[in-house]
Amino acid sequence: MSERATGKPASRLIDQRIRDVGGWRGETLARMRALILEADPEMTEELKWIKASSPGTPVWSHHGIVCTGEAYTKVVKLTFARGARTPDPSRLFNSSLEGNTRRAIDIHEGEKVDARAFKALVKAAVAQNGPPAKKR
Repeated sequence: MSERATGKPASRLIDQRIRDVGGWRGETLARMRALILEADPEMTEELKWIKASSPGTPVWSHHGIVCTGEAYTKVVKLTFARGARTPDPSRLFNSSLEGNTRRAIDIHEGEKVDARAFKALVKAAVAQNGPPAKKR
């Protein structure tokens, strides 16, 4: 959800979503969010797909969606929209490996993700989106 739709900056909505999730999942989502924003300070964040059955999903974009962050009962999942095309030399992707488009990182309680490798992956994912399309 954008600032225009709610009157609140998207970052505050995501802050609230992380607080609502709480526990190790909230801490993990907050840590990964910080790494995403460190990797690309020009990243845009939004809370999208809010409906009665869902409190919404944090989405990070730069010339297109880079990744989403979801908290499930046993895992925090970061799904990269163009992950199948994104170089992953550190082999962080460990979920959604069968598709032709997306890839994901599932983080279980107590697991740590290498910060340097993750930030490199975010930068590579941003590069997959390329520059903005030129207006005709």
